Amino acid sequence: MSIRAVLWDFGGVFTTSPFEAFNRYEAERGLPRDFIRGVNARTPLTNAWARFESSQSTVEEFDREFAAESRALGHEVAGREILPLVAGAVRPRMVEVLKRCKARYRCACITNNMKAGEGPTMATSHERASEVLEVMALFDFVIESSKHGIRKPNPRIYEIACERLEMPPTEIVFLDDLGINLKPAKEMGMTTIKVVSEAQAIADLGRVLGIAF
Repeated sequence: MSIRAVLWDFGGVFTTSPFEAFNRYEAERGLPRDFIRGVNARTPLTNAWARFESSQSTVEEFDREFAAESRALGHEVAGREILPLVAGAVRPRMVEVLKRCKARYRCACITNNMKAGEGPTMATSHERASEVLEVMALFDFVIESSKHGIRKPNPRIYEIACERLEMPPTEIVFLDDLGINLKPAKEMGMTTIKVVSEAQAIADLGRVLGIAF
């Protein structure tokens, strides 16, 4: 079946990857590279990060729970110190690709986010929050984990997207920077693209849609 909609993740797709910020933080503090990702990868459906993104905990609880989880792995890191690292810089070229897609396809967003900072991507400044909101306004709709109480990779969040798009998964292409989030979408029948870099993602999307961006 032909593609009729493009479903996007936000952080790490329309913004620079938080993993880059995590690595800078780790280097500055003498932590092992990818330590923070390692903490988040343990029990990924029920850990502190998962609970906070699905609004099952407060900022204070996340702060304590992440500290305990990281301490158990050898290096205590306060959850509050991680939150400002999540909001990356907007990628203008990806935004232009979204605008071109809108002319021919339904476009929506599923984002795992937290009730922290300003706006849906937890921006740490009003200027950054305004920039993000301008991009968010381009989508037909945005599904935020913090508002729905469920997060990727829970299959239900993809079902909600299909219901709102009023089309089957086979007519949707989904972009995300995490393989764990792409797996259930692919199993449902969506075409999936793992975002490793901005240029790679745009090229892959162009091939799927038959468009030269």
